[in-house]
Amino acid sequence: MSGGQYSLEVKEFNKNLDLTKLKPYGDTMNDGKVQVSFTLPVENNERGVEAAIQLAKSMGLVDTNCAHHEALDKEFSFYVIYGSLMHTVNYEDVHVQTVEVEIMDMKQVGEYIKENIKREVVIIGASTGTDAHTVGIDAVMNMKGFAGHYGLERYPMIEAYNLGSQVENEEFIKKAIELKADVLLVSQTVTQKDIHIKNLTNLVELLEAEGIRDKVVLICGGPRITHELAKELGYDAGFGPGKFAGDVASFAITEMVERGLV
Repeated sequence: MSGGQYSLEVKEFNKNLDLTKLKPYGDTMNDGKVQVSFTLPVENNERGVEAAIQLAKSMGLVDTNCAHHEALDKEFSFYVIYGSLMHTVNYEDVHVQTVEVEIMDMKQVGEYIKENIKREVVIIGASTGTDAHTVGIDAVMNMKGFAGHYGLERYPMIEAYNLGSQVENEEFIKKAIELKADVLLVSQTVTQKDIHIKNLTNLVELLEAEGIRDKVVLICGGPRITHELAKELGYDAGFGPGKFAGDVASFAITEMVERGLV
């Protein structure tokens, strides 16, 4: 492709792009092409396929076709439906509540603590309730970290305790009091029937009952966690996928200083 052709294509792309009527992009601008997949509690037959297509149409898809279907069991079947989405969103009106803090590296975190807090910061973390998944909390807490980002156990001026998984909220709070924790990290991966909402809410209620909610920085994280959700549930911050120990530490220590928890 020549440079001239590329420039023409970019100009055409920009001309057709309307951020006030944003649609999915497949092969061409504004074609709205999407793929949806789901399971139905019916047999894998022609009626099941037609039911899946009709459901896709009720979602706002047109020009639908069933690209794949298979039996999962005698009375359960799986479908992949392609189509074009009719709906649009106004991208200009989209606003997301995020954690606004300058991210520091491991060395900068240590220097900030020495200068502003002047003592080691105690951080405890766990996957609480019935959640047995530790990948998220391990990525943030463990010394080796994840994807080239060291965990909090390696950070200077931070005393990190990873309590693991399936830690009951009562036990988590008991340990926080025992260790005189400054920061509490809660990882939630299991989200069926909003169990993570119930568990996270329960922890806040227990901390308030103990009279220590305002004495700690409370942070939650996980694949379904957003900062907006965390704030609604009474947490100081929430971190979703793609965040690392540096993000968590930077927020935690600056929050401590801002609230006078030093």
